Amino acid sequence: MSHSLGVAIESLVAVLLMLTIGYCMLLNKRLQRLKADEHSLKATIAELITATEIAERAIGGLKHTVRDVNENLGSQLTAATQMAGNLKSMLAEGDGVIRRLGRIAIAARPAQEVEPAPATQVSTAKAVAAAAEAFSERRRASGLAA
Repeated sequence: MSHSLGVAIESLVAVLLMLTIGYCMLLNKRLQRLKADEHSLKATIAELITATEIAERAIGGLKHTVRDVNENLGSQLTAATQMAGNLKSMLAEGDGVIRRLGRIAIAARPAQEVEPAPATQVSTAKAVAAAAEAFSERRRASGLAA
């Protein structure tokens, strides 16, 4: 009995060793796949780091460009605002000059030339132009115009 018990124990140990060897082979294959995946993952991470560095440099360049554009646009906007103000004041002065010229032309007309206004309304610009032309004609006739 002791001999058959020894053989049974030896057989059980042999089966367990075979199972252990099989399981070790399975673990070895899994470890090899894991290492292959690790190399692939390292390559992917390296590419990601490179792409991140390129993107950071591009973002830095864009920030610099935005800063330059803001400075240029700010100065151009200030200049445009000043020019618009100047033009507005010049237009107002021009309107004043045109009104004064019109009044001068009307005042300088002799009393017999003043005619009643026609039924149709003449535009202000045409009236001012006609008055200025009449004024210059009178000045030429009297020899005061150059």
